[in-house]
Amino acid sequence: MSFQWPNLLWTLALLPMLVGLYLWLLRRRRRSTVRLASIAVAKAALGAGPGWRRHVPPALMLAALAALLLAAARPVAKVTLPLTERTIVLAMDVSGSMRATDVQPSRIVASQEAAKAFVNALPRDVKVGIVSFAGTAAVVQAPTTSRDDVIAAIDRFQLQRGTATGSGIVLSLATLFPDDGIEIAQITGQRPMPRPLGEEKPKKEFKPVEPGSYNSAAVIMLTDGQRTTGPDPMDAAKMAAERGVRVYTVGVGTTSGETIGFEGWSMRVRLDEETLKNVALLTRAEYFYAGSAQDLIKVYESLSSKLVVERKETEITALLALLGALFVALGAGLSVFWFGRVA
Repeated sequence: MSFQWPNLLWTLALLPMLVGLYLWLLRRRRRSTVRLASIAVAKAALGAGPGWRRHVPPALMLAALAALLLAAARPVAKVTLPLTERTIVLAMDVSGSMRATDVQPSRIVASQEAAKAFVNALPRDVKVGIVSFAGTAAVVQAPTTSRDDVIAAIDRFQLQRGTATGSGIVLSLATLFPDDGIEIAQITGQRPMPRPLGEEKPKKEFKPVEPGSYNSAAVIMLTDGQRTTGPDPMDAAKMAAERGVRVYTVGVGTTSGETIGFEGWSMRVRLDEETLKNVALLTRAEYFYAGSAQDLIKVYESLSSKLVVERKETEITALLALLGALFVALGAGLSVFWFGRVA
């Protein structure tokens, strides 16, 4: 914990002085008590007495004063807070190798089911977008808070040939920053949509930021193979890092390499873990390996808890002030309840 106005911490020196003053008043009160001839008469006159309870309200008032003095110094601490605005883009591999059944019932079905469970577990105010990629990348669903639309988009996946992991990242960034002038057509190989004359948007001046510093959005990329086409995923990861966007990578399926056959043809697939780890490292995110459907579900559960909260330095003056007010109210309430007065 740190303080914005640390000089005010000197006011805490008042606390031991007040404790000393309280003890002095107690001693003075004992000295001024009328002496009685008989101890039995004194006990009968005093009754059971308040005992330890008489010290509780002053102790609570002292604690309240300590909390308020700390609040006056404007303390700052790292706390976990829910994000006020969040957009998550799921970039999912729909290449032909996702038909493989080493992850039951198949890689594509397991990834779809895990993604849908992840989406349903997110807070309703979190926007979710879906980007699919194989030989090229496509926005299947623009970021939205409608869970039905996102689930329907995941169910519409069509498997294709090729694995363009870099295109998936670039198109995810273009989805998050539509006004940044990211040249999707040039990088992903897609034809640009013609714009009517006079509607061309001027490009914004781009200034790189600290990697991982953009907390309003994140990309989760799931793939089962290595790049076969499209831009280098490390170049795409650099674009994400310069915009502060974290790219969490999830590798599913075979790590050692395997020949997968279906519909009369076969293909050799291998999960490029090194690249996925480097993408996550460059963007200040994490890499996860999922070798089974259950692993994939656990990965998404872990990501769900990471992506909706953040730890950051926050001023907690209001919390300490509230604590001080509660101590005052409790001390006053106990004093009235036990002794019939506020003292």
